[in-house]
Amino acid sequence: MSINSVPTTDHLPVVVVGAGPIGLAAAAHLIERGIEPLVLEAGPSVGTAVRDWAHVRLFSPWAEVTDPAAEKLLAPTGWARPDGATYPTGGDWAEQYLQPLAEALGAKVRYNATVIGVARAGRDRIVDSGRDEQPFTVHIQTADGYEERITARAVIDASGTWSTPSPLGANGLPALGEKPAADRVSYRVPDLTDPAVRARYAGKRTAVVGSGASAFTALAYLADLAKDEPGTHAVWILRRGITGSTYGGGEADELPARGALGLRAKAAVENGYASAATGFRTESVERDADGRMILVAEDGRRLDPVDEVIALTGFRPDLSFLSELRLGLDERLQAPTALAPLIDPNVHSCGTVYPHGVNELSHPEQGVYLVGMKSYGRAPTFLAMTGYEQVRSITAALAGDQDAAERVELTLPETGVCGGAGLFDEPENAEQSGGGCCAAPATLQIGIGAPR
Repeated sequence: MSINSVPTTDHLPVVVVGAGPIGLAAAAHLIERGIEPLVLEAGPSVGTAVRDWAHVRLFSPWAEVTDPAAEKLLAPTGWARPDGATYPTGGDWAEQYLQPLAEALGAKVRYNATVIGVARAGRDRIVDSGRDEQPFTVHIQTADGYEERITARAVIDASGTWSTPSPLGANGLPALGEKPAADRVSYRVPDLTDPAVRARYAGKRTAVVGSGASAFTALAYLADLAKDEPGTHAVWILRRGITGSTYGGGEADELPARGALGLRAKAAVENGYASAATGFRTESVERDADGRMILVAEDGRRLDPVDEVIALTGFRPDLSFLSELRLGLDERLQAPTALAPLIDPNVHSCGTVYPHGVNELSHPEQGVYLVGMKSYGRAPTFLAMTGYEQVRSITAALAGDQDAAERVELTLPETGVCGGAGLFDEPENAEQSGGGCCAAPATLQIGIGAPR
C-alpha cells in the first residue's frame, strides 16, 4: 500500500442499531446493494418494541408497512404478504413479517446486544486529524454484562424512541411527584385483554394525558371497559383546548383507521365514559389520604383524585450512546438539522412531509445516520413508509449510487389532522396557530420538484 493512500473501510460491515421494522429494512437494502449488514438488537427478539404494543392495531394497512427490499429477500422462503388492505396489530406485524425477515437475515442479526457507545476509532469528538478516514467503533454490552467492540464502516441508528417516553410535566421535565407515583403511572396503552391489567383499571378513575393516536386508543379501550365494569371512568387531559381537529381527521382522514380511532375517542367523551380537562398543563402530582393522585396544573387548577395515570405525551430520542459523534441536530426537535423544518409540528400542521433522504439525514460526522422514529426526534408524525424510503436512499449513497440516493420518491396519505403535539394552543386562538380543520383531503405526491 502506498504511504499516501487512504485505508479503505469497505470490507467492514455497516452496523444497524435496532431490529425493528426500519432496522431490518435497512439490512435488506444493504444486502440488495452487496453491503454486509450487522443488526444489533438490545432486546431478546426481533421487534422487541413492537411486541410491547402487540395488542394495538396499526392505522396503516399491510400494504404500507412492509418494505420492498425486505419482500424480495423473503420471496425465496415462500413468504407472502398478508392482504394489503387489512390492518395488522403490533403482534401481527412482529410475527407475520418481522420474525420471518429476521430469520431470513439469520446471523446478520444479534440479540441481547445493547449499544452503549459509538465513536471514531481512536478519536473522541474533539479530534479533527484523520477523523473521516477512521472506521467507527461500536461498543456493545450483552445481557450477561460482557462488553465487546465492533468495527464498522458506517452506522445506521434505527433504535427508535420507545424506551424514552416523555413525562407528564408540560415543560418536558417530570412533574413534581411524578417519579414517586411511578407505581400508578404508565406510559403505554394498556392491554385490557390481560386479566391483571384489566383489574388495574376496572372500576377505577384514570387520567389519560395526551392528544395523539395513543391517547385516542387508550380512551377507546377504557370506554369499552366502562361498558362492562361500572365505576370505570377516564379523565382526558389536554394541554390545549378542544377544536375542530382535536379528534383527528375523522372521515376526512386518508388513513381511515386513524380517523375512526379519533371518532371512537370522541364517542367516549360524548357518551359519558370520559370527561375532558382542557388547557391543563400538569405541574405536580400529589397524593390524598387514600393514596389517590391529584394532578395540579401550572395555573393552580386541581383535578379530582384519580386512581391511575396513563401518560401518552410522546417520545424522545436517546442520544446518550452517540455522545462522541458530531451530530447536527435541531435544537427543538432533536432531529437532523436539515430534516427538522420539513417535519416541525409547529409549522407542518397537516402532515406535509417534503422529500427527504440521505442529504437531509446526514450529519457533520460522515457515515452515521439516524433513521425511522429516531430521525424524527420529538416530532410525532412518522410513518413506516417514510422510514423505508430513508434507508433506501442511505444505502444507495453508501453503495456510491448518488443518483439513486437523491431520487427520493414517496407518496404519503394526507393526515386530515392539523396541529401537532408540540403546538402551544389556547382555545381562543387555536385557529390562528394551526389548530383548525384541514382543507379537503388529498394524496400528497412527494417527490422531485416538491417545494422545500
